[in-house]
Amino acid sequence: MYLQIIRLLWTLFISGLLFLIGWVLAVSNDVGGLFGGMPDLVKIENPKSEVASELWSADGVLLGKYFRQNRTPVRYEEISPHLLHALYATEDIRFEEHAGIDFRGTFSILIDILRGKKRGGSTITQQLAKNLFSTRQNLKGSLSNIPLLGTLIAKTKEWILAIYLERSYTKREIVTMYLNEVALGNNAFGIKVAARTYFNTTPDSLTVPQAAMLVGMLKAPTRYNPIRNPEAALMRRNTVIEQMEKYGFISPIEAQRYKRTPVKVDAIQTDDHTSGLATYFRMEVRKDLLAWCAKNGYDLFADGLKIYTTIDSRMQQYAEEAVAEHMKDLQAKFFAHWKGRNPWVDENFRELPYFIERAIKRTEHYRVLKNMYGDDSISIFRELNKPVRMRVFSWTAKNNQIDTVMSPMDSVRYYKRFLHAGMMSLDPHTGHIKAWVGGVNQKFFSYDHVRQGARQPGSAFKPIIYAVAISEHAYSPCTEVVDAPQTFVLESGQTWTAKNFGAYTGNTYTLRQALAQSINTTAAFLMRRIKPAEVIRYARQMGITTPLEEVPSLALGAGGDVSVYDLTGAYATFVNKGIWIQPTYITHITDKNGKVLHRFIPQKREVFNEEKAYLMTYMLRGATEERNGTGLGLYRYKFRQGTQVACKTGTTQNYSDGWFIGMTKDLVTGIWVGGDDRSIHFRTGDYGQGSRMAMPIFGIYMDKIFADPRLEPYNTKGEFPKPAQLSVELDCSKAKAMQLDSASYILPTGNPLKDSY
Repeated sequence: MYLQIIRLLWTLFISGLLFLIGWVLAVSNDVGGLFGGMPDLVKIENPKSEVASELWSADGVLLGKYFRQNRTPVRYEEISPHLLHALYATEDIRFEEHAGIDFRGTFSILIDILRGKKRGGSTITQQLAKNLFSTRQNLKGSLSNIPLLGTLIAKTKEWILAIYLERSYTKREIVTMYLNEVALGNNAFGIKVAARTYFNTTPDSLTVPQAAMLVGMLKAPTRYNPIRNPEAALMRRNTVIEQMEKYGFISPIEAQRYKRTPVKVDAIQTDDHTSGLATYFRMEVRKDLLAWCAKNGYDLFADGLKIYTTIDSRMQQYAEEAVAEHMKDLQAKFFAHWKGRNPWVDENFRELPYFIERAIKRTEHYRVLKNMYGDDSISIFRELNKPVRMRVFSWTAKNNQIDTVMSPMDSVRYYKRFLHAGMMSLDPHTGHIKAWVGGVNQKFFSYDHVRQGARQPGSAFKPIIYAVAISEHAYSPCTEVVDAPQTFVLESGQTWTAKNFGAYTGNTYTLRQALAQSINTTAAFLMRRIKPAEVIRYARQMGITTPLEEVPSLALGAGGDVSVYDLTGAYATFVNKGIWIQPTYITHITDKNGKVLHRFIPQKREVFNEEKAYLMTYMLRGATEERNGTGLGLYRYKFRQGTQVACKTGTTQNYSDGWFIGMTKDLVTGIWVGGDDRSIHFRTGDYGQGSRMAMPIFGIYMDKIFADPRLEPYNTKGEFPKPAQLSVELDCSKAKAMQLDSASYILPTGNPLKDSY
């Protein structure tokens, strides 16, 4: 009898062992397609998680991320011991002892289950295997559809994978991979992002309560989310603290103190594209990065690329502050200016009929309703006039947003009243863009006014005409021209006459004086001698890419739209000794391990020689140095003292667009301000000129730059570098006395209609 029992036990043991071996082999090799496949050894030894790509500033500040899963890897050395202790105490106290499967823990779990206690028993390594290879989601074998059997198959795969992982990696590598892989709610993947999201800190700085909170969330990130369910999160955190006390990681006194600590979570730090610095820049760069990735075989949202930009986070901050400070004040003036009236008007300041109705038809909301109701406009506009709860932008509200109730029609009417801005600042010697502000608030106004948008430049285009005259036609800053009507015969047979903002004076001005005061007749006079085609050719050489028309009104910037990006880069040519450098915003891209994948080298070309370029900076200095110069208002800003500034304002017809381009010897900044539509603008030049709409942003920005000693050389006072020798006399009284070539003193004589266009 005894021998029979022994034989039975051995039979059961051997049968069980053979069954276990057969089961493992069957699951591992997917016998008969019943169990689904297993990851191959290459995937096990090189597991791949989606890692967010990062956009870095030139001064080492993380500007933003691009991701589907917001994950940034952390190194073992960057992990707080408190976090490891909380993790081991709660999830796997024998992590350092087992080889992937904790048999002792597994048997204790079986006993607890028989006793009616429900608990998990996966080791950290098994949980890592489950997360890395989605063992619960990727069950494909036919037997996997049977609930309990499917769970057993998945568990077996996790055991096998855990053993492989333990053979392939050290314990440090396994726990680091685990903490980089876990999902902790609010689109936070990995402990580094979670620490920033909930506590605005780094993994190495986590306190015991913070570490316990995050480890507690591993069980159920939504149920124990400290933002959504603070009471449940507190109870779970304290359970983790008790586990840490149980295993000796903290003392009972410390445990009691930590358990009394209230749940304190900072406002969630999101990495979405509408928050943080340089939001418009990040979205514009994203377009280029997607194209580069498609061409080179990378996934911007998963491959953990590191993109290094030319943006200086401090200068970017100052630029955003300057735009916000001025635009808040300007918007208040605009509201007061149009109080009781709608600002969308024609050239005679009469309100445009059906303006809002036409505007709403360009919205996504209208397109959705159009698909629903077809040509039933009554139903469409009934929906558009229904009040709904929404959050809207406001300069006067906290965080610039208010919760309100209004209809979609009213929201369009509300938003159309806002003025917008675009600003770019660059180093003229390298082409590196240091600041990029595409608008007043990217969350509510997504359109970028630096590169995506283009508007008429007005008088801000004139320096290109003057530059051609000086470079190609022997004009000089001392050339004299009379302020008199300039009339052109167009191809249609009609005539066009350049008009000043004020009356014709009949006075004689040097080119420097005329540019300083932005006299339109002088620019038109030069255009008669130069011809539009030549101006356009030079504009292209200076980086203007938008369509331009060969019309005489190009002299006043009315021959086409330009972008802040292009025009600022064009002006930088003057400061950079006549060499145009393509404005650049990315220096290089690396993979997640730091290997350089690509370096970006900007295009360069010589447009003017050094002397001609200097003459243009001298001409443009006239706006701040000559009588009645349009930039004299800059003297009220502190940075102006001891610093040469060259600049140009621009104002288009009806004050639709206000421009300002300002230059010091080391920095060029372009600014545009205007309404969403050209029909939205001030009625008078008291507020509508470039010197009022855009120039204050430059002054505020430069004061901030010059007050920050960290920003050398961009805040270094001084003069524009002068060539060793000049062939042109810049003292106009001496030049006149010397009776220079008569071509230097030109009066508009003869038939003013002799040139046709």
